[in-house]
Amino acid sequence: MSADAADRLAESGHTVVYLAVDGRAAGLVAVADQPKTGAREAVAELRRMGVRVIMLTGDTRRSAEAIARAVDITEVQAGVRPETKGDVVRALRARGGVVAMAGDGVNDAPALAEAQVGIAMGTGTDVAMETAGVTLVKGDLAGIERAIQLGRATMRNIRENLFFAFIYNAVGVPVAAGVLYPWFGILLSPIIASATMSFSSVSVIGNALRLRK
Repeated sequence: MSADAADRLAESGHTVVYLAVDGRAAGLVAVADQPKTGAREAVAELRRMGVRVIMLTGDTRRSAEAIARAVDITEVQAGVRPETKGDVVRALRARGGVVAMAGDGVNDAPALAEAQVGIAMGTGTDVAMETAGVTLVKGDLAGIERAIQLGRATMRNIRENLFFAFIYNAVGVPVAAGVLYPWFGILLSPIIASATMSFSSVSVIGNALRLRK
């Protein structure tokens, strides 16, 4: 056993545990977390979508930086205590950012509660899932990208539906009230008005169903 060997293991992303016999160092055990499959691709896609990705971890800096290099994360805050994770999220929110926190452990619960959007992995602890607003059933990091895309598509769909409803009412109600009658002699038949309102509902529902794709 040597200090150099322990340093090499730590730099490669391992957490080193020293073993002692009768108070004397006798060996070491190295434990390493492996990045989830597809994590690097998920991080790259989030960055392409304009999302700033930060790693918050209680691991040592050398171990954290090794994992960050493997998945191409450039911002790392290591050795962070559970309560400090919440402080980091609050600081990011104070700068005007919309913060989403993804985590799966008990230690992540304070930060999940502080974030505007807490994202828990379905393979994580019950505390994390109860605290978060979104739970990814499979615990796949690519699910974060899909959740963001679905959220954006939903908000876009809501704005489109409001536009459809506004146009139908803005045009149909004045005509039905006889605004055009003094000049053009146009009145809206109750049958046509009823059909128009039905078509308005159908267009809104049909537009919303596009989200299924």
